[in-house]
Amino acid sequence: MKEVVFLDRNSKKWIEFENLLADESHNDPDSIADLYIQLTDDLSYAQTFYPNSSTTEYLNQLSVSVHQQIYKNQKAQKGKFKQFWTTDLPLILFQTRKQLLYSLLIFLTAALLGVVSTINDQSFVRAILGDNYVNMTIDNIKKGDPMAVYKQEGQTEMFLGITINNIKVSFMAFVFGILTAFGSGYILFNNGIMLGSFTYFFVENGLFWESTRVIWIHGTLEISAIIISGAAGIVMGNSIVFPGTLPRKTSMQIGVRKGIKIVIGIIPMFIVAGFLEGYVTRHTEMSIWLSWIIIICSLLFVIWYFIINPKRVYQKLNNL
Repeated sequence: MKEVVFLDRNSKKWIEFENLLADESHNDPDSIADLYIQLTDDLSYAQTFYPNSSTTEYLNQLSVSVHQQIYKNQKAQKGKFKQFWTTDLPLILFQTRKQLLYSLLIFLTAALLGVVSTINDQSFVRAILGDNYVNMTIDNIKKGDPMAVYKQEGQTEMFLGITINNIKVSFMAFVFGILTAFGSGYILFNNGIMLGSFTYFFVENGLFWESTRVIWIHGTLEISAIIISGAAGIVMGNSIVFPGTLPRKTSMQIGVRKGIKIVIGIIPMFIVAGFLEGYVTRHTEMSIWLSWIIIICSLLFVIWYFIINPKRVYQKLNNL
């Protein structure tokens, strides 16, 4: 590539970088880190093909400025934990809101397909959930305790086992994004099919409302977290397939970083969901109003923190 073409393609980006460094009110450490990765890639290219040019000298100076900014930010780590939850994560969620919508649509489509398939084929639920689970649940229904499956293990063992399993599913939904968005979509689709089939199985046995008020005590946070982790995987997958004006390697590094932060952000949800399933869901005799209070509060939290709050934080930081 001729130097003039290289300049034409990247000069606007470099000017934006200079403006970002100059505006200290919007200096986010992670944005500066991403900036440094992009600049070092450009500098490496310039040093290879234009070793003695003014372009290389300019990029070297700009990279030094960014490095100094990073070093300065490393001295101010107090409040970093709070900043992650109140600013960094909400901003990433706002930037990836489309991927979250795609993840939700994939999951809901799969759940609907699971319902329709179970309606039209009585053996479908057994193929998805397994004969042992279906037979056990049918026996529990005959005994008058259809949700007895949540009472079989000790509370602590169930809490730990479920939490670890849920984090594993979340990690898979994210990591499969390395196979592009189709990888994460596959995990979402499997879980959606399972939920749809599982739900209609109880509908068919006249237990829709009873199963809903029990299962969704923990399921509201659990299913929401799986959908969000799927969105994190789609973010990573799209960064590989659609790098835009960035080098593919740089785009992927940014996508991976965003996805990891999203996954870290939902781990507390899995812990709370595991606690509810291990210690609360088993009390199927609890009052209906208490069950619905837990479900509604969980749903409101998800809607506020992952949908409403990101937009609010973005508008506040940009004075909109």
